[in-house]
Amino acid sequence: MKKLLLSAVLLLPLSAFGEHMDVIEFELRDGCSFSKYMGIVNDFNKWGEAYGYHSQIAMPLQGENLTSLYWLGTTANATAFGKAWDAWRDAQSNENSVEAKLNVRFETCSKNLSRNGYDIY
Repeated sequence: MKKLLLSAVLLLPLSAFGEHMDVIEFELRDGCSFSKYMGIVNDFNKWGEAYGYHSQIAMPLQGENLTSLYWLGTTANATAFGKAWDAWRDAQSNENSVEAKLNVRFETCSKNLSRNGYDIY
């Protein structure tokens, strides 16, 4: 009976893919306001629409570290994230591309401290 039940459970359609979350801890550079940074984020989100990538910024209100902000980027799954990442990375070689211009704006306004990726179920 246990083998039959285990077999039935294993045959049930299970979701093999979860959302993917791209988390970047960063700090704003001197002279860059939060509103200026959010303008860059909004422009990035327009770019990300084609890849199903959307980002939000988490600003800490309480905790040990009140100086870092967190980029929370999400895609439907890791495959979609990979396609967006490939497009972003590949376009950096063309300094006139939208991606390269956005990257310069990000680097001018912020300093990345760490980056992590998560599958969200």
